[in-house]
Amino acid sequence: MFRTIKDIQFKGKRVIIRVDFNVPLDKASNITDDTRIRAAIPTLKYILDQGGRLIVMSHLGRPKGGRDPKFSLKPVLKRLSNLLNKNVTFANDCIGEEASKTAKALKDGEVLLLENLRFHSEEEKNDPVFSKQLASLGEVYVSDAFGTAHRAHSSTAGIADYLPAYAGLLMEKEITYLRKITHGPERPMIAIMGGAKVSDKLLVIENLLDKVDELLIGGGVAFTFLKAKGFSIGKSLCENDRVEIAKKLIEKAQGMGKILLVPSDVVVASEIKEGVDAKTVDVQAIPENQIGLDIGPKTILSFSAELKKAKTVLWNGPMGVFETPPFDQGTRKVAEILANLRATTVVGGGDSVAAIEQMGASEKVSHVSTGGGACLEFLEGKALPGIEIFSRNIKDLVGGALT
Repeated sequence: MFRTIKDIQFKGKRVIIRVDFNVPLDKASNITDDTRIRAAIPTLKYILDQGGRLIVMSHLGRPKGGRDPKFSLKPVLKRLSNLLNKNVTFANDCIGEEASKTAKALKDGEVLLLENLRFHSEEEKNDPVFSKQLASLGEVYVSDAFGTAHRAHSSTAGIADYLPAYAGLLMEKEITYLRKITHGPERPMIAIMGGAKVSDKLLVIENLLDKVDELLIGGGVAFTFLKAKGFSIGKSLCENDRVEIAKKLIEKAQGMGKILLVPSDVVVASEIKEGVDAKTVDVQAIPENQIGLDIGPKTILSFSAELKKAKTVLWNGPMGVFETPPFDQGTRKVAEILANLRATTVVGGGDSVAAIEQMGASEKVSHVSTGGGACLEFLEGKALPGIEIFSRNIKDLVGGALT
Protein backbone atom coordinates (compact mmCIF):
# COMPACT_ATOMS: atom_id res chain seq x y z
CA MET A 1 0.00 0.00 0.00
CA PHE A 2 1.05 3.61 -0.46
CA ARG A 3 -0.14 6.89 1.01
CA THR A 4 -2.33 9.19 -1.08
CA ILE A 5 -3.92 12.59 -0.50
CA LYS A 6 -7.11 10.76 0.50
CA ASP A 7 -5.33 9.68 3.70
CA ILE A 8 -4.90 13.18 5.16
CA GLN A 9 -6.85 16.35 5.93
CA PHE A 10 -5.27 19.51 4.50
CA LYS A 11 -7.21 22.22 6.34
CA GLY A 12 -4.78 24.93 7.46
CA LYS A 13 -1.68 23.01 6.30
CA ARG A 14 1.04 24.34 4.00
CA VAL A 15 1.29 21.73 1.26
CA ILE A 16 4.33 21.75 -1.01
CA ILE A 17 3.51 19.85 -4.18
CA ARG A 18 5.71 18.65 -7.02
CA VAL A 19 3.92 18.86 -10.37
CA ASP A 20 5.08 18.54 -13.97
CA PHE A 21 4.66 21.96 -15.59
CA ASN A 22 7.41 21.28 -18.13
CA VAL A 23 5.22 22.66 -20.93
CA PRO A 24 6.30 23.57 -24.48
CA LEU A 25 6.76 27.29 -25.16
CA ASP A 26 7.07 29.19 -28.43
CA LYS A 27 9.72 31.87 -29.08
CA ALA A 28 7.51 34.48 -27.41
CA SER A 29 7.19 32.27 -24.28
CA ASN A 30 3.56 31.44 -25.01
CA ILE A 31 2.40 27.99 -23.88
CA THR A 32 1.62 25.87 -26.96
CA ASP A 33 0.20 22.86 -25.07
CA ASP A 34 -1.17 23.11 -21.52
CA THR A 35 -1.98 19.39 -21.11
CA ARG A 36 0.44 18.95 -18.21
CA ILE A 37 -0.97 21.91 -16.33
CA ARG A 38 -4.54 20.68 -16.78
CA ALA A 39 -3.51 17.20 -15.61
CA ALA A 40 -2.51 18.60 -12.21
CA ILE A 41 -5.67 20.66 -11.63
CA PRO A 42 -7.82 17.90 -9.98
CA THR A 43 -5.18 17.34 -7.27
CA LEU A 44 -4.63 21.07 -6.72
CA LYS A 45 -8.38 21.68 -6.42
CA TYR A 46 -8.81 18.70 -4.07
CA ILE A 47 -6.28 20.21 -1.65
CA LEU A 48 -7.60 23.77 -2.01
CA ASP A 49 -11.21 22.69 -1.48
CA GLN A 50 -10.16 21.30 1.90
CA GLY A 51 -8.54 24.59 2.87
CA GLY A 52 -4.95 23.62 2.15
CA ARG A 53 -2.32 26.27 1.46
CA LEU A 54 -0.55 25.31 -1.77
CA ILE A 55 3.11 25.81 -2.66
CA VAL A 56 3.56 24.54 -6.22
CA MET A 57 6.97 23.56 -7.62
CA SER A 58 8.15 22.26 -10.99
CA HIS A 59 11.01 22.30 -13.45
CA LEU A 60 10.81 23.62 -17.00
CA GLY A 61 13.30 22.69 -19.71
CA ARG A 62 17.00 22.11 -19.17
CA PRO A 63 18.57 25.38 -18.02
CA LYS A 64 22.36 25.24 -17.81
CA GLY A 65 24.42 27.21 -15.37
CA GLY A 66 21.73 28.81 -13.21
CA ARG A 67 18.93 31.27 -13.91
CA ASP A 68 17.77 31.72 -17.50
CA PRO A 69 14.66 33.83 -18.28
CA LYS A 70 13.97 31.56 -21.25
CA PHE A 71 13.09 28.78 -18.79
CA SER A 72 11.14 30.81 -16.26
CA LEU A 73 7.83 29.42 -14.99
CA LYS A 74 6.27 32.89 -15.19
CA PRO A 75 4.38 32.00 -18.42
CA VAL A 76 2.62 29.24 -16.45
CA LEU A 77 1.31 31.70 -13.84
CA LYS A 78 -1.56 33.18 -15.86
CA ARG A 79 -2.69 29.82 -17.24
CA LEU A 80 -2.64 28.24 -13.78
CA SER A 81 -4.63 31.15 -12.34
CA ASN A 82 -7.25 30.78 -15.09
CA LEU A 83 -7.59 27.01 -14.61
CA LEU A 84 -7.91 27.33 -10.84
CA ASN A 85 -10.11 30.41 -11.17
CA LYS A 86 -8.11 32.23 -8.50
CA ASN A 87 -5.10 34.49 -8.13
CA VAL A 88 -1.78 32.67 -7.89
CA THR A 89 1.22 34.39 -6.29
CA PHE A 90 4.67 33.96 -7.88
CA ALA A 91 8.01 33.66 -6.06
CA ASN A 92 11.13 34.62 -8.05
CA ASP A 93 13.03 31.69 -6.56
CA CYS A 94 12.14 28.28 -5.16
CA ILE A 95 14.16 28.78 -1.97
CA GLY A 96 15.36 31.79 0.02
CA GLU A 97 13.77 34.59 2.00
CA GLU A 98 11.11 35.64 -0.54
CA ALA A 99 9.85 32.09 -1.07
CA SER A 100 9.89 31.38 2.67
CA LYS A 101 8.05 34.56 3.71
CA THR A 102 5.44 34.21 0.97
CA ALA A 103 4.83 30.53 1.73
CA LYS A 104 4.41 31.13 5.45
CA ALA A 105 2.03 34.05 4.83
CA LEU A 106 -0.39 31.92 2.77
CA LYS A 107 -3.94 31.65 4.03
CA ASP A 108 -6.31 28.71 3.56
CA GLY A 109 -7.12 28.16 -0.12
CA GLU A 110 -4.27 30.35 -1.43
CA VAL A 111 -1.63 29.32 -3.98
CA LEU A 112 2.05 30.13 -4.50
CA LEU A 113 3.99 29.10 -7.61
CA LEU A 114 7.76 28.81 -7.17
CA GLU A 115 10.33 29.61 -9.86
CA ASN A 116 12.03 26.80 -11.83
CA LEU A 117 13.66 24.22 -9.56
CA ARG A 118 16.45 23.60 -12.06
CA PHE A 119 17.79 27.13 -11.71
CA HIS A 120 19.64 25.41 -8.85
CA SER A 121 22.05 22.62 -9.82
CA GLU A 122 21.49 21.12 -6.36
CA GLU A 123 18.01 19.99 -7.47
CA GLU A 124 19.25 17.29 -9.84
CA LYS A 125 22.07 16.34 -7.44
CA ASN A 126 19.49 15.59 -4.73
CA ASP A 127 21.50 17.81 -2.42
CA PRO A 128 20.30 17.32 1.19
CA VAL A 129 20.70 21.01 2.11
CA PHE A 130 18.59 22.05 -0.91
CA SER A 131 16.04 19.30 -0.12
CA LYS A 132 15.71 20.61 3.44
CA GLN A 133 15.29 24.18 2.18
CA LEU A 134 12.40 23.08 -0.03
CA ALA A 135 10.87 21.07 2.82
CA SER A 136 11.00 24.09 5.14
CA LEU A 137 8.39 25.83 2.97
CA GLY A 138 5.69 23.27 3.75
CA GLU A 139 4.31 20.94 6.39
CA VAL A 140 3.22 18.15 4.05
CA TYR A 141 4.68 16.99 0.72
CA VAL A 142 2.57 15.81 -2.23
CA SER A 143 3.86 14.55 -5.57
CA ASP A 144 1.72 14.46 -8.70
CA ALA A 145 4.66 14.38 -11.15
CA PHE A 146 4.89 10.78 -12.33
CA GLY A 147 7.02 11.85 -15.30
CA THR A 148 9.91 12.63 -12.93
CA ALA A 149 9.32 9.78 -10.46
CA HIS A 150 12.31 7.84 -11.83
CA ARG A 151 14.65 10.70 -10.92
CA ALA A 152 16.21 10.88 -7.45
CA HIS A 153 16.10 14.67 -7.31
CA SER A 154 15.54 16.92 -4.31
CA SER A 155 11.96 17.75 -5.30
CA THR A 156 11.02 14.15 -6.11
CA ALA A 157 12.81 12.15 -3.43
CA GLY A 158 15.13 14.13 -1.13
CA ILE A 159 12.36 16.35 0.25
CA ALA A 160 10.62 13.23 1.61
CA ASP A 161 13.48 12.81 4.10
CA TYR A 162 12.00 15.79 5.93
CA LEU A 163 8.25 15.74 5.21
CA PRO A 164 5.62 12.99 5.04
CA ALA A 165 4.93 12.19 1.36
CA TYR A 166 1.54 11.57 -0.28
CA ALA A 167 0.63 10.69 -3.86
CA GLY A 168 -1.62 13.09 -5.77
CA LEU A 169 -4.62 11.89 -7.78
CA LEU A 170 -2.68 11.66 -11.06
CA MET A 171 0.23 9.86 -9.41
CA GLU A 172 -2.19 7.44 -7.72
CA LYS A 173 -3.84 6.67 -11.06
CA GLU A 174 -0.48 6.04 -12.73
CA ILE A 175 0.66 3.64 -10.02
CA THR A 176 -2.69 1.85 -9.87
CA TYR A 177 -2.93 1.20 -13.62
CA LEU A 178 0.71 0.24 -14.12
CA ARG A 179 0.48 -2.19 -11.20
CA LYS A 180 -2.51 -3.76 -12.96
CA ILE A 181 -0.08 -4.54 -15.77
CA THR A 182 2.79 -5.81 -13.63
CA HIS A 183 0.93 -7.42 -10.70
CA GLY A 184 -1.65 -10.05 -11.62
CA PRO A 185 -3.34 -8.61 -14.75
CA GLU A 186 -6.67 -9.99 -15.92
CA ARG A 187 -5.95 -12.50 -18.68
CA PRO A 188 -5.35 -12.82 -21.54
CA MET A 189 -2.77 -10.04 -21.21
CA ILE A 190 -1.13 -8.67 -24.38
CA ALA A 191 1.70 -6.14 -24.67
CA ILE A 192 2.26 -4.24 -27.92
CA MET A 193 5.81 -2.93 -28.17
CA GLY A 194 6.92 -0.50 -30.85
CA GLY A 195 8.89 2.70 -31.27
CA ALA A 196 12.31 3.32 -32.71
CA LYS A 197 14.86 2.12 -30.15
CA VAL A 198 14.98 -1.55 -29.31
CA SER A 199 17.54 -0.82 -26.58
CA ASP A 200 14.86 1.16 -24.69
CA LYS A 201 12.47 -1.80 -24.82
CA LEU A 202 14.57 -4.93 -24.27
CA LEU A 203 14.48 -4.81 -20.46
CA VAL A 204 10.76 -4.06 -20.58
CA ILE A 205 10.14 -7.02 -22.89
CA GLU A 206 12.24 -9.32 -20.70
CA ASN A 207 10.42 -8.23 -17.54
CA LEU A 208 7.01 -8.58 -19.17
CA LEU A 209 7.60 -12.06 -20.56
CA ASP A 210 6.48 -13.81 -17.37
CA LYS A 211 3.50 -11.45 -17.01
CA VAL A 212 1.97 -11.42 -20.50
CA ASP A 213 0.40 -14.12 -22.62
CA GLU A 214 1.42 -12.49 -25.90
CA LEU A 215 3.86 -9.87 -27.18
CA LEU A 216 3.18 -8.06 -30.46
CA ILE A 217 6.27 -6.34 -31.85
CA GLY A 218 6.01 -3.46 -34.34
CA GLY A 219 7.67 -0.15 -35.18
CA GLY A 220 11.42 0.19 -35.61
CA VAL A 221 11.91 -2.34 -32.81
CA ALA A 222 10.50 -5.07 -35.08
CA PHE A 223 13.39 -4.95 -37.54
CA THR A 224 15.98 -5.96 -34.94
CA PHE A 225 13.72 -8.93 -34.10
CA LEU A 226 13.19 -9.72 -37.79
CA LYS A 227 16.96 -9.75 -38.32
CA ALA A 228 17.29 -12.01 -35.27
CA LYS A 229 14.88 -14.40 -37.03
CA GLY A 230 17.11 -14.42 -40.10
CA PHE A 231 15.27 -12.01 -42.42
CA SER A 232 16.99 -9.47 -44.65
CA ILE A 233 15.70 -6.03 -43.63
CA GLY A 234 17.18 -3.74 -46.30
CA LYS A 235 18.01 -0.29 -44.94
CA SER A 236 15.51 -0.55 -42.09
CA LEU A 237 16.39 0.66 -38.63
CA CYS A 238 18.31 -1.98 -36.71
CA GLU A 239 20.48 -2.01 -33.59
CA ASN A 240 22.98 -4.65 -34.66
CA ASP A 241 24.51 -4.95 -31.20
CA ARG A 242 21.08 -5.99 -29.88
CA VAL A 243 20.31 -8.71 -32.43
CA GLU A 244 21.71 -11.53 -30.27
CA ILE A 245 19.72 -10.32 -27.27
CA ALA A 246 16.58 -10.21 -29.41
CA LYS A 247 17.29 -13.76 -30.54
CA LYS A 248 17.56 -14.92 -26.91
CA LEU A 249 14.28 -13.20 -26.04
CA ILE A 250 12.55 -14.99 -28.93
CA GLU A 251 13.93 -18.30 -27.67
CA LYS A 252 12.96 -17.48 -24.08
CA ALA A 253 9.40 -16.66 -25.15
CA GLN A 254 9.15 -19.95 -27.02
CA GLY A 255 10.51 -21.85 -24.01
CA MET A 256 7.90 -20.23 -21.76
CA GLY A 257 5.07 -21.01 -24.19
CA LYS A 258 4.43 -17.33 -24.86
CA ILE A 259 3.37 -15.97 -28.26
CA LEU A 260 5.78 -13.38 -29.68
CA LEU A 261 4.47 -11.98 -32.95
CA VAL A 262 6.57 -9.94 -35.37
CA PRO A 263 5.22 -8.37 -38.59
CA SER A 264 4.50 -10.61 -41.56
CA ASP A 265 4.41 -7.65 -43.95
CA VAL A 266 5.69 -4.08 -43.83
CA VAL A 267 5.33 -0.81 -45.72
CA VAL A 268 8.62 0.27 -47.32
CA ALA A 269 9.95 3.33 -49.12
CA SER A 270 13.28 4.81 -50.18
CA GLU A 271 13.02 7.68 -47.67
CA ILE A 272 10.88 9.12 -44.89
CA LYS A 273 8.92 11.76 -46.74
CA GLU A 274 5.23 12.58 -47.04
CA GLY A 275 3.84 11.51 -50.40
CA VAL A 276 6.85 9.31 -51.21
CA ASP A 277 6.26 6.22 -53.36
CA ALA A 278 5.58 3.45 -50.79
CA LYS A 279 4.60 -0.19 -51.19
CA THR A 280 3.73 -3.16 -49.00
CA VAL A 281 5.95 -6.25 -49.09
CA ASP A 282 6.17 -9.49 -47.14
CA VAL A 283 9.04 -9.55 -44.66
CA GLN A 284 10.74 -12.22 -46.76
CA ALA A 285 10.98 -9.72 -49.63
CA ILE A 286 12.17 -6.40 -48.21
CA PRO A 287 14.26 -4.75 -50.98
CA GLU A 288 17.91 -4.03 -50.16
CA ASN A 289 17.54 -0.31 -50.95
CA GLN A 290 14.27 0.25 -49.04
CA ILE A 291 13.41 1.19 -45.45
CA GLY A 292 10.64 -0.51 -43.47
CA LEU A 293 8.48 2.32 -42.06
CA ASP A 294 5.20 0.75 -40.91
CA ILE A 295 3.49 -2.58 -40.34
CA GLY A 296 1.46 -3.85 -43.29
CA PRO A 297 -2.25 -4.78 -43.64
CA LYS A 298 -1.75 -8.52 -43.01
CA THR A 299 0.10 -7.71 -39.79
CA ILE A 300 -2.66 -5.30 -38.75
CA LEU A 301 -5.23 -8.08 -39.25
CA SER A 302 -3.23 -10.63 -37.26
CA PHE A 303 -2.56 -8.14 -34.43
CA SER A 304 -6.25 -7.20 -34.40
CA ALA A 305 -7.34 -10.84 -34.13
CA GLU A 306 -5.09 -11.35 -31.10
CA LEU A 307 -6.07 -8.09 -29.39
CA LYS A 308 -9.77 -8.89 -29.60
CA LYS A 309 -9.15 -11.81 -27.20
CA ALA A 310 -7.44 -9.64 -24.60
CA LYS A 311 -8.69 -8.59 -21.16
CA THR A 312 -5.61 -6.42 -20.46
CA VAL A 313 -3.50 -4.55 -23.03
CA LEU A 314 -0.35 -2.47 -22.67
CA TRP A 315 0.75 -0.40 -25.68
CA ASN A 316 4.17 1.21 -25.68
CA GLY A 317 5.54 2.64 -28.92
CA PRO A 318 4.00 3.44 -32.35
CA MET A 319 3.85 0.87 -35.15
CA GLY A 320 5.58 3.10 -37.69
CA VAL A 321 6.68 6.62 -38.50
CA PHE A 322 3.17 7.83 -37.66
CA GLU A 323 4.07 11.53 -37.99
CA THR A 324 4.57 11.07 -41.74
CA PRO A 325 1.72 9.70 -43.91
CA PRO A 326 1.38 7.14 -45.39
CA PHE A 327 3.33 5.47 -42.56
CA ASP A 328 0.66 6.20 -39.95
CA GLN A 329 -1.81 3.47 -40.83
CA GLY A 330 -0.47 0.75 -38.52
CA THR A 331 -0.45 3.08 -35.52
CA ARG A 332 -3.87 4.46 -36.45
CA LYS A 333 -5.42 0.98 -36.71
CA VAL A 334 -3.94 -0.16 -33.38
CA ALA A 335 -5.33 2.99 -31.72
CA GLU A 336 -8.77 2.27 -33.21
CA ILE A 337 -8.68 -1.33 -32.01
CA LEU A 338 -7.73 -0.33 -28.47
CA ALA A 339 -10.41 2.36 -28.40
CA ASN A 340 -13.07 -0.28 -29.06
CA LEU A 341 -11.85 -3.08 -26.80
CA ARG A 342 -13.75 -4.18 -23.71
CA ALA A 343 -10.55 -4.53 -21.75
CA THR A 344 -8.20 -2.62 -19.46
CA THR A 345 -6.11 -0.66 -21.95
CA VAL A 346 -3.00 1.22 -20.84
CA VAL A 347 -0.90 3.34 -23.17
CA GLY A 348 2.72 3.81 -22.06
CA GLY A 349 4.36 7.23 -22.22
CA GLY A 350 6.45 8.98 -24.86
CA ASP A 351 5.56 8.68 -28.55
CA SER A 352 2.64 6.34 -27.76
CA VAL A 353 0.87 9.23 -26.02
CA ALA A 354 1.46 11.59 -28.95
CA ALA A 355 0.25 8.89 -31.33
CA ILE A 356 -3.01 8.06 -29.54
CA GLU A 357 -3.79 11.75 -29.05
CA GLN A 358 -3.14 12.42 -32.73
CA MET A 359 -5.48 9.54 -33.55
CA GLY A 360 -8.18 11.03 -31.29
CA ALA A 361 -8.45 7.92 -29.13
CA SER A 362 -6.90 9.05 -25.83
CA GLU A 363 -10.32 9.42 -24.15
CA LYS A 364 -11.36 5.92 -25.18
CA VAL A 365 -8.62 3.90 -23.45
CA SER A 366 -8.45 3.15 -19.73
CA HIS A 367 -5.29 5.11 -19.01
CA VAL A 368 -2.68 7.14 -20.88
CA SER A 369 0.56 7.41 -18.89
CA THR A 370 2.09 10.87 -18.46
CA GLY A 371 5.62 9.54 -17.99
CA GLY A 372 7.90 8.27 -20.77
CA GLY A 373 11.09 7.23 -18.97
CA ALA A 374 9.28 6.68 -15.68
CA CYS A 375 6.75 4.39 -17.35
CA LEU A 376 9.48 2.32 -19.02
CA GLU A 377 11.47 1.95 -15.81
CA PHE A 378 8.34 0.95 -13.88
CA LEU A 379 7.59 -1.70 -16.52
CA GLU A 380 11.21 -2.89 -16.35
CA GLY A 381 10.55 -3.69 -12.70
CA LYS A 382 12.81 -1.00 -11.30
CA ALA A 383 12.10 0.72 -8.00
CA LEU A 384 11.33 4.38 -8.69
CA PRO A 385 12.66 6.85 -6.08
CA GLY A 386 9.66 9.14 -6.50
CA ILE A 387 7.24 6.30 -5.74
CA GLU A 388 9.06 4.48 -2.93
CA ILE A 389 8.64 7.60 -0.76
CA PHE A 390 4.88 7.01 -0.39
CA SER A 391 5.50 3.78 1.52
CA ARG A 392 8.25 5.16 3.75
CA ASN A 393 7.65 5.02 7.50
CA ILE A 394 6.88 8.58 8.61
CA LYS A 395 8.62 7.89 11.94
CA ASP A 396 11.92 7.55 10.05
CA LEU A 397 11.92 11.16 8.82
CA VAL A 398 15.02 13.20 9.60
CA GLY A 399 12.91 16.21 10.53
CA GLY A 400 10.10 18.40 9.33
CA ALA A 401 6.44 18.50 10.23
CA LEU A 402 4.70 15.22 10.93
CA THR A 403 0.97 14.66 10.61
